[in-house]
Amino acid sequence: MLVLIALGSLAALVWIRYGLLPLRPLNSRLAGPDPLLERTLKAAVAGEWKPAAQLLTDAGKDWDRRDYYVQHLSRSAAWDGAAWLDTWDTARPQDPDVALIRACTQVELAWKARGARRASATSEAQFEAFHQALGDARYDLAHAADLNPEDPTPHSKEIWVALGLGYSPDMTRALWDRMTERAPHLMAAHHGMLQYRSRKWRGSHTEAREFAARAAQDAPPGSLLTVLPLVAWYEEFACFAEERLHPEVFRTPHLIALVDAAIEDAEAADGHPELPWMRHVLGYFLYRQGRYRAAVAQFRHVDGYIGAALPWRYSAFPKLHYRLVRTRTMWGALLRRR
Repeated sequence: MLVLIALGSLAALVWIRYGLLPLRPLNSRLAGPDPLLERTLKAAVAGEWKPAAQLLTDAGKDWDRRDYYVQHLSRSAAWDGAAWLDTWDTARPQDPDVALIRACTQVELAWKARGARRASATSEAQFEAFHQALGDARYDLAHAADLNPEDPTPHSKEIWVALGLGYSPDMTRALWDRMTERAPHLMAAHHGMLQYRSRKWRGSHTEAREFAARAAQDAPPGSLLTVLPLVAWYEEFACFAEERLHPEVFRTPHLIALVDAAIEDAEAADGHPELPWMRHVLGYFLYRQGRYRAAVAQFRHVDGYIGAALPWRYSAFPKLHYRLVRTRTMWGALLRRR
């Protein structure tokens, strides 16, 4: 018992030393702290719509932030109830923002109906509900786009409709052109298109790799698109198989260079709403490369949150996976001085 107490005390000192929180319940909705969004989501669950409306108004034409807020508001409506959205719609029936969130909620409901399991473990009834809901979402997104023609968000979200319904190459190309005309470096849209190009959906490992490389090469500093090659690499080589990979696979000069480029990009992206998501990716790769102190520096910003972040979302036990990597990172930083 005394040994356990001593180890616990030592762990607490290490947490304090590296600015990490003691292990505690994890927020699986968000990738990092966002007090304003958290208050808004709490208000929505309680039936209040005005904080959500104000959130989008304040985002203005910061398209990355707008997309980020819409994503979380629509996900909350799909999973926690949409009474607040109905009240908003009644109060402002021609509001482009409520139309957009309703359309994106339909996309979320479609993926909820499908479930997160692989196609082989998904029933015909689930697929039928999935495709029906995506078909409805497509028209809802078109309506939202008509109400606010300069907004790229409806086109960004339609990528997930294209992925699920299997748009033809010409349809997908036209959709991508509509999106990039409005916001050429929108992070959420690029991540969605990377999924579309992946082998598990509508493309191949080569297509995904090439798409990610082009996006990262053409992107301005602070856009976070340099994380895409890391995502493409993980999904090609490590997704569902990372424990079987030799540690040196993560430590090639090519992969180290990709991580370093992404770190530089993150340092130029202060305030970007998707930065916490990127920090999870960086923390994981830095841990795998034995760069423990640099990994701790990333985890310090997002500790206590794991929402939808790679690689945790691919794990059977995402919270356990995060805690394991985070704890090993902490002890590695202490013991190995790297």
